[in-house]
Amino acid sequence: MPDTAVLSQPRPAATTEHFDVLIVGAGISGVGGAYHLTQQCPGTSFVVLETQESFGGTWLTHRYPGIRSDSDLYTFGYRFKPWTSAPIASADEILAYMGEVIDENDLARHIRYRHRIDSAKWSSADNRWTIEGVRTDTGEAFRISAGFLWMCQGYYRHSEGYTPEWEGMADYKGRIVHPQTWPDDLDYKGKKVIVIGSGATAATLVPAIAGDCEHVTLLQRSPTYFIPARNANDLADQLRQLEVDETWIHEIVRRRILRDQSEFTRRSFEEPDKVRAELLGGVRAYLGPDYDIDTHFTPSYRPWRQRIAYVPDGDLFRGIRSGKASVVTDEIDRFTEKGIRLKSGRELEADIIVTATGFHLNVLGDIAFTIDDKPLDFAETVTYRGMMFTGVPNMVWVFGYFRASWTLRADLVADFVCRLLNHMKDKQARRVEVALRPEDKDMPLLPWIDPENFNPGYLMRGMHLLPKRGDKREWQHTQDYWREKNEFPAIDLDDKAFVYG
Repeated sequence: MPDTAVLSQPRPAATTEHFDVLIVGAGISGVGGAYHLTQQCPGTSFVVLETQESFGGTWLTHRYPGIRSDSDLYTFGYRFKPWTSAPIASADEILAYMGEVIDENDLARHIRYRHRIDSAKWSSADNRWTIEGVRTDTGEAFRISAGFLWMCQGYYRHSEGYTPEWEGMADYKGRIVHPQTWPDDLDYKGKKVIVIGSGATAATLVPAIAGDCEHVTLLQRSPTYFIPARNANDLADQLRQLEVDETWIHEIVRRRILRDQSEFTRRSFEEPDKVRAELLGGVRAYLGPDYDIDTHFTPSYRPWRQRIAYVPDGDLFRGIRSGKASVVTDEIDRFTEKGIRLKSGRELEADIIVTATGFHLNVLGDIAFTIDDKPLDFAETVTYRGMMFTGVPNMVWVFGYFRASWTLRADLVADFVCRLLNHMKDKQARRVEVALRPEDKDMPLLPWIDPENFNPGYLMRGMHLLPKRGDKREWQHTQDYWREKNEFPAIDLDDKAFVYG
């Protein structure tokens, strides 16, 4: 959940409200979780707390030009709500879609905005969480108790992006901005702009502003992979011509995309050289045979060790081909008064420098957690399938996929939470936590994810904040939707890993 400045000395909460479930965050996961609770756990009382003034999470807080999804909306959208527009969508389109989900399912009455959570305390004596925080609009303190905590706040700090400290930044006479906190008053028309970065944000931002700038330079330390493709889905368009119901179209297209993604992921591991050649061929088709693809668009790693972003209709590459944008692959030596000096000795001049350099991992929303008055060190726990954690009762965390759409896992986790809540009700259990079984006691404990498998900078910088994983599938966040979609519904809730009370 995003940060907000602390108001001085909030008034103490006069009363404590109680709910069966408290959902943290009204982004794509939290809104989905609220829907699934109403459908699968009727009669369950719940509340959704969100720091921002409205729903949407990333799609509300990120306001840089051109912001769009880097996953197709047939899979990034909810499985229960058909997507009817182009596969790659703008933030406004995604917010409108989420708003329809809230309106159509009467979820607004469950969501409280401008509620910042400061602490979450678990009491084994009461078998409940006590949440304390502040209403950022009034400064009033609140206290809510809940039997179950559903963490849907995401995994990075919304209030500030990650910007490295380069020598000479204070000398630079222009303006330095991060896309995550894009200023409303930033005028880039007719200006020289440098965008530092090579990921999806940089690839989105460059073509969005290139037409208005004098010139945009994409400055990257190393290249990344992209998939340039038409922002259309031929199968969906054909089915619409046949006047097939949109619910059917959504499910059919979703299944086709997931099958294709499964095959692409498999080939990335088993035929990395062929997949690399295909990806580079897609870029070369836009930039032509004379462009230096080897230097600027050929990564040193195999495909899918970092996220691959779609470039709809090849807009980034068309901007480069037109001359309005260019790519420089080099390392930064230092900032200067006029711009950036590179390790090669070349100096790039700019009126504005945009640091599209990633974000800060923020695993528990800057909330102070305690278990029976003992501070929770998340890094000392072991993850159960990337959603529950040893020694942490009655809590599930939504952490989506890197190689597939986030929402696919949000839906799977929601099904699991609802099934678990219903199972606890049947057992008359008020408490559940996961624990290593006797056969797991000697299991090696490893970092959250294998860097040989997936290694973006934000994960490598924040790995020390994340729980440990084991060498068994139950104790890992596997990133494998195509197996988890079958494994999650089959989880035995009476397995020895689940301890009820």
